[in-house]
Amino acid sequence: MKNQNLDSCSFLCSWSGGKDSYFAFYMAKQQGLKSAVLLNTLNEFGDRSRSHGIPKKLLKEQAEMVGLPIEFIETTWASYEEKYIEKLIELKEKYAFTHTVFGDIDIESHRTWEEKVSGAARVEAVLPIWQNDRIYLVESMIDAGMKCLIVSCRAELVDSILGKIITKNLMKVFDDLGIDACGENGEYHTFVIDGPLHSQPNRVAIEGVETHNGYAFANLKN
Repeated sequence: MKNQNLDSCSFLCSWSGGKDSYFAFYMAKQQGLKSAVLLNTLNEFGDRSRSHGIPKKLLKEQAEMVGLPIEFIETTWASYEEKYIEKLIELKEKYAFTHTVFGDIDIESHRTWEEKVSGAARVEAVLPIWQNDRIYLVESMIDAGMKCLIVSCRAELVDSILGKIITKNLMKVFDDLGIDACGENGEYHTFVIDGPLHSQPNRVAIEGVETHNGYAFANLKN
């Protein structure tokens, strides 16, 4: 981050509802940035988040617990970048943020894209957890009180990890199964149901599992 008076800086957080965006938000606040709004990308039907498969209703309830407005984009992968830039420009006018916060860790192509779309909206991209050790990051999330529910995973991992809260004991299971601690190889995604940003926990139940193209998604209800 460039040298600035952080008291005058606010941010939009690219928000999946999962652990990495949540912890990046938390760390940005620790650095002195002020939160303005969350932005989530839904599928083209507008009912679930594009990457994690989390129902829109639960994301809205999560945002209420965090105490921020949440905005949405409905898009296919083909129009993702175009619509993302359009939305950033629109929301910058509405919320007057100066920065965007992303939860990427070490995939350079992701950072390049995030800096590109942020630059198009004339705001600065910030990646608070960039290049942190992955095991250290997940342990830090647990120590901070985050309750990260695994809501989707590769189909072959369903019986081992789907529907479980990430704990240090579960991290040992990850290691035994060859699962990256942060799921950076696409092994799993999470929904944060409680943590230091929450005013109270989200109530979530799992009612069945759907599988698409070798990936399993928990049917989440509240």
